[in-house]
Amino acid sequence: MDDYRDIVIAGGGMVGISLALQLAEAMPQDISICLVEGFAFPQVSADGKPSYHPSFDARSTALSYSTRLVYEQMQVWDELQQWLCAIDSIHVSNRGRFGSTLLQAADYDWPALGYVVENAWLGNTLIQALYRQGRVEVRSPAKVQGASASEGGVSLRLEGAGDSTLQAGLLLVADGANSGLREELGVAVEEKSYLQHALIANIATAQPHRGCAYERFTDEGPLALLPLLPGPGGEHRSALVWTLPPEQATRLQACSEQAFLQRLQERFGYRLGRLLQVGERHSYPLALLQSTEQVRQGVVVMGNAAHALHPVAGQGYNLAMRDVAELAAALAQGAREGKPPGDLAVLQGYHQRQLPDQERTIGFSDQVPSLFMRSDPVLGLARDMALAGLDILPPLKREFVRYAAGVAEMGGPASG
Repeated sequence: MDDYRDIVIAGGGMVGISLALQLAEAMPQDISICLVEGFAFPQVSADGKPSYHPSFDARSTALSYSTRLVYEQMQVWDELQQWLCAIDSIHVSNRGRFGSTLLQAADYDWPALGYVVENAWLGNTLIQALYRQGRVEVRSPAKVQGASASEGGVSLRLEGAGDSTLQAGLLLVADGANSGLREELGVAVEEKSYLQHALIANIATAQPHRGCAYERFTDEGPLALLPLLPGPGGEHRSALVWTLPPEQATRLQACSEQAFLQRLQERFGYRLGRLLQVGERHSYPLALLQSTEQVRQGVVVMGNAAHALHPVAGQGYNLAMRDVAELAAALAQGAREGKPPGDLAVLQGYHQRQLPDQERTIGFSDQVPSLFMRSDPVLGLARDMALAGLDILPPLKREFVRYAAGVAEMGGPASG
């Protein structure tokens, strides 16, 4: 049928495009794949390169080692490398306490513990790869406005690009944390507000970061500075993610640059010397959001539509990428066994295999911030000893790094 596609991906953000690329690599050639995105994708430039120009204020994403492995499978890593700032070490500390630890890639013979990339470079690289491979049909700008179960799959109603309907054997819902399609399908969500906001901005510092990411726990919440490549107006540049009570986030977002830098300097210290400049400041409320149902016959909920996490340790996007890899592997195995993409047993098998990773990662990002914010002195001593203990017990530290990098169950690089 002209209006039938084996797999339809609703949402062309970074997770949606990654899904399309991974499935294009993994699935047999006779499986049709269609990506539907509401915003118009940029067109390919004459030299095949993105036209994006970096700015001091560009937003960024931390990629774990597990995400590198996934992007290598998609054959986009080589193209992406030039836009990455490697995280060679991570300094974890507890403000006002003695506990701290330093995690270093060199200790494990890894090229890096992770990477930081500007979102625009990541998005453009993925879009260019999507155009180059030429297999995935792209409908943009268009949006899946409605979905209902039908014989043999899911019936979709599209808006835009000459409004139409599609029949899909499998619908992958990847339209973000505020997914309208998830709601349309009647999939409920559980939401836990952290009663805090994340304030994000880029910071110029007097001293180079030397590839070090800082995760500093305070009584107000975690404060992270992630290394960035040099940019216009900032030779030494880091990305700030500062968790704060809402009223403080609002005040700091609106205050003068001098007042902001002074407050941040007080909370972070002088590990990067004097803080020289802050770019555009943005804040958003923090909540843990989980879909109560990730798979059903012919439907899988993915990315932030499935689980949106606290930003501590930057685990959310990297968990989504491990979901992408596991789902593609499950669908490819199902295809080899002659099963259609929307087969419920295949989808349930994916979910059961990936659930332990999801539960562990979500539990970590949910519990760690509150654990470090509690003022109990006995608990504070225990936290300090736990951080210091990572340096005293190398096997424990090695395993902690493997979990933080997301490679504990992916056959990641050998530990040194």
